Amino acid sequence: MANKASAASNEPIEVLFALHDKFNLTDFAGPLEVLASALHDKNDENTKAFECTIAGPEPKVMSEQGVVIGSQITYKEAHERLSDFDVLVVVGGNSDGVLKGKTEPLPIISAFAELQKNDSSRERTLMSICTGSLFLAEQGILSGLSATTHPDYMTKFEILCSTAAQRNLQERTDVVEDARYVVNNLRFDLGDEDENPYIRRKSDTDRRPSNARKGSISFKGSNARRESIARRAAMRLGGLRVITSGGISAGLDAALYLVSILVDDNAANEVARLMQHEWIKGIVVDGLDV
Repeated sequence: MANKASAASNEPIEVLFALHDKFNLTDFAGPLEVLASALHDKNDENTKAFECTIAGPEPKVMSEQGVVIGSQITYKEAHERLSDFDVLVVVGGNSDGVLKGKTEPLPIISAFAELQKNDSSRERTLMSICTGSLFLAEQGILSGLSATTHPDYMTKFEILCSTAAQRNLQERTDVVEDARYVVNNLRFDLGDEDENPYIRRKSDTDRRPSNARKGSISFKGSNARRESIARRAAMRLGGLRVITSGGISAGLDAALYLVSILVDDNAANEVARLMQHEWIKGIVVDGLDV
């Protein structure tokens, strides 16, 4: 598959949802609804912004709520096609089982991160919902980054992050307890820091976002400019954007953020309106704009 030049092109952004046995159904269904509803033109249903694919360990995957979801591809195929995807979404549920068994989605998380480090010419995003962040912590993805998870799992999350840092001789993770979602490795070249709503610290949560930039423009530029690719390659994880969210409804907020940066703010706000959901903004860690 050819690399996308723009999120505003006719080709949707490819998203891979990684499911596992006894995953949390709402961690999956909420963000899926957000991404599936996002359009470049709200008046044209043929302008969908995202194409979502579901990977699972079996053709039918049982959620912890007892609902069975059919996977579209196996993990073997997902690994083979991994370079096709712009976004990998990791959901929560059954974290103990996955961590003890060292099963998927752990391997595909590491593979996706390695893919970005080896090929920084493509803009990619790794997003975890709820306790899916524990899987990222276990794989050492969050070392040196800021991250969050469901409040009830914060202590376990901190232990996993600390253990991974010691094991891999890497930096510790800045665990954020009071955020709906946390974003690392942002990159936008439009607007000064004081005007860019996507460069945000904890103290900036009351800032009124600027409408000066559009995510589709930055997405197009980030994949086209040679100097941007070089700078991205120098970033942690090859410039992989890493998003971790709190539980369930916070996952909706994180998914809306993803729509806002890869499509535009209007598309995200329209999805929130359709879902009758109040989009609560999270925290974006200061990073290198490319």
